[in-house]
Amino acid sequence: MSEVRIRFDNVGKRYGRLWALRGADLTFVKGEVVMLIGPNASGKTTLIKCLLGLVRSTEGRISVDGKVIGNDPGYRRSIGYMPQISQFPTALTVGQLLDMMKDVRGLDDSALDDSLVDELGMRAHMDKRLGTLSGGTRQKVSAVLAFRSRPQILVMDEPTAGLDPISARRVLKEAGALRDSGGTVLITSHLMEEVESLADRVAYLEDGHLRFLLPVKEILELTGTQRLANAIPAMLGGPLKEADPVHHV
Repeated sequence: MSEVRIRFDNVGKRYGRLWALRGADLTFVKGEVVMLIGPNASGKTTLIKCLLGLVRSTEGRISVDGKVIGNDPGYRRSIGYMPQISQFPTALTVGQLLDMMKDVRGLDDSALDDSLVDELGMRAHMDKRLGTLSGGTRQKVSAVLAFRSRPQILVMDEPTAGLDPISARRVLKEAGALRDSGGTVLITSHLMEEVESLADRVAYLEDGHLRFLLPVKEILELTGTQRLANAIPAMLGGPLKEADPVHHV
């Protein structure tokens, strides 16, 4: 069995009277890509924010590499994050932002991976202010930042949104390379056809609850389909909807 990197034990997050996430028990292991999917307000973003420490869970606990995360943000140094919409200081240049984030993480040049800088054509943009960039170019900056520190955990929220097809493929290829080197990659996406060939397992959330966490191959076999876009509705609409338990590692 693969070594567990992230563990959620009965994690819940409540905003006032509303539970955005409830009873989340799941694990993510080293060397896998997990696609997090579900309708709007399903709990995906809350799960990610709890992992990143952007919000504190109301109940339960989260462990990273066997250590329960708490007030010490040090564990986040091992996490790369590519949000759907990045909020950058508009007056900084791309180069200044990269230098600032290198200093924040306490990294020297030998610890950096700048392969995406070249693959996404970002050298020509280093002296441009972030406020002048197009949405797609800002998304490329976000991708560079997510991979640059050689993270052990990578969280990608709709990573292909705003990217041209070639850049999207390059970013997903990097995610696959990170997985192959033992990293753990979590991807939220509404475009299953772009990510399904990369994903090892799928976690489906709905109304703040984890409905299932299964290998892609098993989902396709259970439903007798060849694509996740057809398999997921079959999983939810057939007898599996009420009868089968959530599967864990």
